[in-house]
Amino acid sequence: MVEESKNFNPRHYKNADQVLAAVKEIYEASTGFLRLSFDDYCKGKKSKKVRAYYPYVRVKTIQARRFDSRYSYGFAPRPGSYFTTVTRPDLFEEYFREQFRLLIKNHDISIEVGSSDTPIPLHFALGENFHLEQDLGEDRVNELSDYFDVPNLNIMDDEIANGTYMTMICQQDNNELPLSLFTAPRVDLSLQRLKHYCATKPEHFQNYVLFTNYQFYIDEFVKMCQEMMGYSDNPDIKRQRMEYTAFVMPGDRIILNENFDNHDEKANEGVRLSRLPQMPAYHLKRADGSGITMVNIGVGPSNAKTITDHVAVLRPHAWLMLGHCAGLRQSQRLGDYVLAHGYLREDQILDEFLPPDIPIPALAEIQQALEQAVASVTGNQGYDLKKIMRTGTVATTDDRNWELKSYITQNRRLSQSRAIALDMESGTIAANGFRFRVPYGTLLCVSDKPLHGQLKLPGMADSFYRERVEQHLKIGLLTMTLLRDLSPSKLHSRKLRSFDEPAFQ
Repeated sequence: MVEESKNFNPRHYKNADQVLAAVKEIYEASTGFLRLSFDDYCKGKKSKKVRAYYPYVRVKTIQARRFDSRYSYGFAPRPGSYFTTVTRPDLFEEYFREQFRLLIKNHDISIEVGSSDTPIPLHFALGENFHLEQDLGEDRVNELSDYFDVPNLNIMDDEIANGTYMTMICQQDNNELPLSLFTAPRVDLSLQRLKHYCATKPEHFQNYVLFTNYQFYIDEFVKMCQEMMGYSDNPDIKRQRMEYTAFVMPGDRIILNENFDNHDEKANEGVRLSRLPQMPAYHLKRADGSGITMVNIGVGPSNAKTITDHVAVLRPHAWLMLGHCAGLRQSQRLGDYVLAHGYLREDQILDEFLPPDIPIPALAEIQQALEQAVASVTGNQGYDLKKIMRTGTVATTDDRNWELKSYITQNRRLSQSRAIALDMESGTIAANGFRFRVPYGTLLCVSDKPLHGQLKLPGMADSFYRERVEQHLKIGLLTMTLLRDLSPSKLHSRKLRSFDEPAFQ
């Protein structure tokens, strides 16, 4: 026999705030029930299984329409019933409110809210800061599945994002279509993984994300952010610094901006980590979440896929790759920039989900912002930009020792593709951005030219790092500022959406 949390019958609303309030009520009741039950379990009081369910939202549309055809989201593409489970309304409050608002506006319909039949795993109800192993013995941990639902990987796939869900839908009797790219359990899994890989809570992640493959960039970012948190008597500097409220480092160590008299969050030493996590994240926060997160993903396409798989559930407005690459042209110099307009994907990590023959288009808004930022920071305008920056195809490989292949074998593909640079992450990050409908871009810096006798040797690398990292990072930060000045509806390009898409952005 199973003891269940309160069941909420379907309710209908035509106001986004009311929909959100109903989702919160169900989620808080369900997770609260599981937490109380777990407390009893820890005290030895539980004798039967308990279960609670995620809230769901559903819309039924009679016709496909939208008031503003420039938007790539916020509408159902054709008549039908659309459904999704949702989680963490505390974290996704503004995101959910906007999705609900657009659906009601575009279709003039009510949204149905109720308790789904998808159980909430205990691990997700307890949150990303709870560690079962620290509070229970091995026997009690092993018995958890007898009393609580545990994560079920069978319902945490990416079939919707991959566009392969239609096969499953056609086999179902009700033919209910997905309302969002990710179901609630899939989101919860990624929130847990973000804390694991990055050592910061998901709530600190901002809407504009920079990925890098070198700690040098992180060191410079930390230096800049700590300086920005300091007090200034200069009115202009103070006003600039007050755009950001806090800086968060791994271990959830929060440094507050000293230019504010009052803060919504508290200064927090967090946990001083004895070692950094696999992919440490750092967050320059704004009150509305439109700040900048920077993650050191390390080297290789596997890490690039891992982190973007999980950041994607946060629905950021843009992510960019800032890193080093091998320049493939004789005319390039160490320290020159490469703005990727296309990708030769030989990383192989995403081939199962997004075949390499599918093109990954350049996004005009991202490309223009990157080029404008390079011009502004370097002082090279117009035709002079060609002195320091090339645009073209970036090849991404999964072989760090690609230089050791036969000259003829190696160069044929690079020559045929007209590639101007080669790295190990950019194609993966762009492809996963395309796959998950997250605007993406790449600006690399040439650190070696193996095909032309300039290898990445210690002395050359040290000189390169000193001269270029700060400038490259400033370009990335300015790019994010320029993108933030655009509305999210302009950034989330229609290029990223297919002809039969979930309504949620």
